[in-house]
Amino acid sequence: MKVKERNKIIIQMVIAIIGVVAGLLGVNAFNQYVLMSLPLIWRMVLMIVTYWPIALVPFCIILFNKDKWSDYGFSKEKIGCQVLIGLGIALCMSFVFTVIPHLAGKSDWVNNQHQYQYMWQFIYDFVYFIFAIALVEEFVFRGFFYKKLETLFGSVVGAIIGSSVLFGLFHFLGGNIVQILWTGIIGAIFCICRVKIKNCTLLSVIIAHGVYDALITVWLNVFT
Repeated sequence: MKVKERNKIIIQMVIAIIGVVAGLLGVNAFNQYVLMSLPLIWRMVLMIVTYWPIALVPFCIILFNKDKWSDYGFSKEKIGCQVLIGLGIALCMSFVFTVIPHLAGKSDWVNNQHQYQYMWQFIYDFVYFIFAIALVEEFVFRGFFYKKLETLFGSVVGAIIGSSVLFGLFHFLGGNIVQILWTGIIGAIFCICRVKIKNCTLLSVIIAHGVYDALITVWLNVFT
């Protein structure tokens, strides 16, 4: 790779990281100072919509470069298959990382504190985790940063490690080193699935991520 091209990628990644962190801080400030004062229906809508700006800078960089969306993991082929693969990944991960700890008496390991009473709350969780959390985070980390790092390093392994480290650090506001490490591992698993499973695309890992997160609440309410 030419030095000019390498420097261009590095600069774009730095700009993207700044944009993502600024978006994350903005979302957290909005949620803390504005969101909770609004009526429930507005909170439900805005919790989803206000998460999207986190991906704004990477999105704009892709548009500015006139890149192909397929370069970042999207595909128009076999949409149904992509969705089913995502659901399969989510169910497997949910069983290993959530159900087994519950069965082993370690429910505190996977307790997200979401105790629900109504079906609409569970349904909303699936919508929120798929169309806000998973859509943004997978696009940013398994799409944008993964592709940039793969091009920069010329290595799939380097891209997996680099994007997973960034994904873990993205959760720094939790202030918990265990959470940062764990989300990094989860990110690596999603990367490996995308690379190794046939017809597994960015859409697949978006579905997998969102459903996996939502199922944590489902299993918590089943086992406790």
